[in-house]
Amino acid sequence: MSLADADWKRLYAFEPHYLQLDAPLRNTRAGSEPLRMHYFDEAPSDGQAKEKPCIVAVHGNPTWSFYYRSIAEHFSKTHRVLAVDHIGCGLSDKPQQYDYCLEQHTANLVQWFDALELERIVLVVHDWGGAIGLGAALKRIDKIAGIVVLNTGAFPPPYVPWRIRACRIPVLGSFAMRYLNAFALAATRMAIDRLPRLDPSVQAGLLAPYDSPSNRVGIDTFVKDIPLSRSHRTYQVLAQLERELPRLGHLPIHCVWGMKDWCFRPECLRRLQKAWPNAIAHELPDVGHYVMEEAPREVQAVLQSLIEKL
Repeated sequence: MSLADADWKRLYAFEPHYLQLDAPLRNTRAGSEPLRMHYFDEAPSDGQAKEKPCIVAVHGNPTWSFYYRSIAEHFSKTHRVLAVDHIGCGLSDKPQQYDYCLEQHTANLVQWFDALELERIVLVVHDWGGAIGLGAALKRIDKIAGIVVLNTGAFPPPYVPWRIRACRIPVLGSFAMRYLNAFALAATRMAIDRLPRLDPSVQAGLLAPYDSPSNRVGIDTFVKDIPLSRSHRTYQVLAQLERELPRLGHLPIHCVWGMKDWCFRPECLRRLQKAWPNAIAHELPDVGHYVMEEAPREVQAVLQSLIEKL
């Protein structure tokens, strides 16, 4: 074990929890084996968090719940803080034959909300976690108390950067993501701007669950689920999600945006602002895509401000 490997485990010293999920939405070759979805669930031991809102964080691709460790460290002394790993990601099961798609990930998250009987949720979402988390929020809107949105999209993509399109090249794209770890490894370098580089222990933590071609199945399938045309099945799911976004507009919503993100560029923020005219935007001019790695204190301050007003 390298020093960086040991360090990342100290950064993520949370007790593991697992939810056994129901069968996938569509028939696959996954068989009848139950799937386990991992999450952390941190709260003060004295029970004082029971009457307070809980913070629920939903990651994107190619991160996992490790991405939200600083929120848990900061808020778990006073509030319940949870972060989930999607199937195929983090410490969750990674079946090789599974219906990996936005619709299924959203259904899994809704099932998790229900199983844990979560109430007064302050939702934090990033990247694919935006579409997944906001889709789940719309299905359980009475459980949502507020939302913090980090660089994401919840609509059909208005553009697809060439670096993403390259990963969709038949055969070669999957080979690069699975066997060369091109997507996750590149993200640790290309998703930051304020920082010259990530600390080695942080980089090791972000990459730790994706240590083999089979363990990168979630990364590969998330990229394949980006609709490049209207005929892709997830296009209509995203289009419907965008139509329903205004239903969340009565909630306190804060958008914390890294303005140097080459993937979810500022026009994505503007598109969300059209759906939520009352949302408060916090634009970070020197931050890239990995907002939680570059600007954890700014996000914590926004969360604190939101929670104090609930």
